[in-house]
Amino acid sequence: MNLVLESHNVEVTDAIKEHVQFCINKIEHMNQRAVEARVHLERDHVGLPTNKFKCAIHLYFKGADLFAEDYENDLYASIDLVTKKIQSQLRKRHNKIITRHQSGASKAKEEFQVATV
Repeated sequence: MNLVLESHNVEVTDAIKEHVQFCINKIEHMNQRAVEARVHLERDHVGLPTNKFKCAIHLYFKGADLFAEDYENDLYASIDLVTKKIQSQLRKRHNKIITRHQSGASKAKEEFQVATV
């Protein structure tokens, strides 16, 4: 997966890069079909004093893309919470696919049993 790290009013240190890479690896472990992950880090120094840091992750797939963002006081906490949001979206998408396959199989099984009786 291609990783694009963008920042606005945030100095991206090696530690931040490593943390983002670690979180993206977690996401990639759940679903290897993502083409690109675009991470945008931003510090809002003009707005409210709370929730200064924003992290947004946009995952690009061949089909529908996933997007999540979060505002927190701590940049690392923001990155972690966005990662959890993306993971829950991936889990939801995966469960929908599994349910669709299982319901199709159970309908076929019922039709087969009715046809044989």
